Amino acid sequence: MNATTDVIVRMPAPAVRERGASEVSGWAALGISAALVLGGAALTVLGFAFGPGEPSAVQIVGGALIIGAGLVTGVGLFTVAPGEARVLQFLGRYTGTVRADGLRWANPFTTKVKVSTRIRNHETAALKVNDADGNPIEIAAVVVWQVDDTARAKFEVDDFVRFVGIQTETAVRHIATSYPYDNHVEGGLSLRENADEITETLSVEIAARVQAAGVKVIESRLTHLAYAPEIAHAMLQRQQAGAVVAARQRIVEGAVGMVELALEKLAENNVVELDEERKAAMVSNLLVVLCGDRSTQPVVNAGSLYH
Repeated sequence: MNATTDVIVRMPAPAVRERGASEVSGWAALGISAALVLGGAALTVLGFAFGPGEPSAVQIVGGALIIGAGLVTGVGLFTVAPGEARVLQFLGRYTGTVRADGLRWANPFTTKVKVSTRIRNHETAALKVNDADGNPIEIAAVVVWQVDDTARAKFEVDDFVRFVGIQTETAVRHIATSYPYDNHVEGGLSLRENADEITETLSVEIAARVQAAGVKVIESRLTHLAYAPEIAHAMLQRQQAGAVVAARQRIVEGAVGMVELALEKLAENNVVELDEERKAAMVSNLLVVLCGDRSTQPVVNAGSLYH
């Protein structure tokens, strides 16, 4: 985590953390529950059949109690599917989380809340914000996340799915206002040219914002980045002008090099001797030919070199 994120994101320390619950395989508990119900039913039947007109109250009451115990035991049975967990509470107190899938059994008097631990995507809408230069831009991102701590996801926030969505939008807006759309300073970062660095910073900030909800960020990426429609045409002209200037600069650099090479070769091979005035004229003509954006029309000198 970078220093900027440390300063900006100040989440409170979690009051509860995930821990394993006291639970066992449900198949053994299912067998015990069935045995108690069947045994209690048989004892009750025997109580009524104890003798003609003389049912045994002890057997009947005992059988009913055993049936009740079997039914209460059966209430503690629950299933956990792959990619989910069950958060257990007893009288409002968190008692643990069950992540093992299959048929499980825990205290029948606990409430068992399902929490999905599957990998999820959240894609923001196209947000309209101002970049670091004050230009209005549109930006959107997608974040891949997963619940890592079910206790914090359940008890630290009201709705962890909505919390992730809001915090993701907040992080995207902050990143967009922290960097310019285009880089006009040597060595600086921009949203358009440094996508890898920007998305890495975005992932770090989102992770810092949602860790209070027990959420782990797997990846985040920008999915949309553009100038706002009201300035898109002007910015396109600006980009085209920058491209033209850069191209012209390369052309001039190349033309100067070719002129230097031509003068050096002429002097090295003793083709012709030029005074400074003729050299200047030759340089001017060559630069016009090499730097012009249209084809030049040659003029043939039928006289001497100087006329």
